[in-house]
Amino acid sequence: MATRQTRTLARLMMAPSVVLLFIWMIVPLAITLWLSFQQYNPLNPIRDGFVGFANYALFYSNPAFFFAILNTLIIVGAVLLITVVGGILLALLLDQPIFGQGFVRILVISPFFVMPPVAALVWKNMILHPGYGVSADLARFLGLQPVDWFAQYPLFSIIMIVAWQWLPFATLILLTSLQSLDGEQKEAAEMDGAGALSRFWYLTLPHMSRAITVVILIQTIFLLAVYAEILVTTNGGPGYASTNLPFLVYQKASLEFKIGQASAGGIIAVILANVVAFFAMRAVGKNLDK
Repeated sequence: MATRQTRTLARLMMAPSVVLLFIWMIVPLAITLWLSFQQYNPLNPIRDGFVGFANYALFYSNPAFFFAILNTLIIVGAVLLITVVGGILLALLLDQPIFGQGFVRILVISPFFVMPPVAALVWKNMILHPGYGVSADLARFLGLQPVDWFAQYPLFSIIMIVAWQWLPFATLILLTSLQSLDGEQKEAAEMDGAGALSRFWYLTLPHMSRAITVVILIQTIFLLAVYAEILVTTNGGPGYASTNLPFLVYQKASLEFKIGQASAGGIIAVILANVVAFFAMRAVGKNLDK
């Protein structure tokens, strides 16, 4: 009886926050869904009206749509690969007793606290600029021709910027997991004659698997919404070479004032995010069940 009363009291105490969170999520989504079926242009509101699935058809028929979907998936996949592999390597390095370990850890983690537009400006004007960037100076020092990264390799440049921002997050999560590994297990494996590679493959990596799946899940959700880095650096170009789905929605809403089509694109982005999150959650669940 006491247990039932405790559960009821706990649910009542949680109810306000759950209701608030539900309203916070559902109301904007409902408004976006409603607008996706309307012909709404703030510059010409007289022509407003219900148009059914016309906005979805127009957004789908946009020449940039398939480029945006492909670029979105490429950015997510490439950044995940770089951050997970790089995060594991950095976590292994930072777990070693080195001089100034605390300071080094702060330096490694600091890029995660830089705002995306600021990070994009730093990379655009200080690192990858073909005239006076660090990469240009390094190329001239080596006797090579400087590369205009954002013109010749726009998507790769975006991937580098986003990966630089998210690598500290992956490193922090994986380092925390690595430090929870029992030292006695390491010593036992070493005494049994297991080499460094075998200890990593059969002991360290399985222990970090849960942290890896968490990193993949959280980063996937946020990487599907990459936008500021593209706006500041390439503006989606050249052509549609670096246009992803969030940036395409921005173009429709803020540049063309086609709020209905932008809302339709937003609903498509939500569906894509939920599909990716569903498969990521299934992967996490299978891993945790092992």
